[in-house]
Parts: sequence; C-alpha cells; structure tokens
Amino acid sequence: MNAPPKRLYRSRTDRKIAGVCGGLGAYLGIDPVILRILWVALVLGAGFGLLAYVIFWLIVPEEPLAA
Repeated sequence: MNAPPKRLYRSRTDRKIAGVCGGLGAYLGIDPVILRILWVALVLGAGFGLLAYVIFWLIVPEEPLAA
C-alpha cells in the first residue's frame, strides 16, 4: 500500500563519470542524456556545472547493490 519514498542515488549502471546524471534521471523520471547536455552547457557557460557535479558526486550516495 505505502510505497517507500524515492531516494536519490548515483547510478551504478547508467554512468559516464560518476553516475550523477544517471541517478538524477532515474529519480526525476527523465532521460539522463538530457541532464548530461544541460550539465555540459552549465560547465561551458558559467563554470557552475563542474562545481555542482563534484558536490553531487561527494554528497549523493551510490546506489546499493542488488541483494
């Protein structure tokens, strides 16, 4: 009846660098490629994207292993 709350994790399977965009895509229900394009635009545009990516990499836990 009550589904467990959604948790944000870095993806173990859909990753290019650290799984941040793959995990955000799964959490938000959108294609991670869209997030990767937005992240690259932030990195090249204002430089804020790189700092944000590193912060997410350090703070968001990695997806737990399947039992």
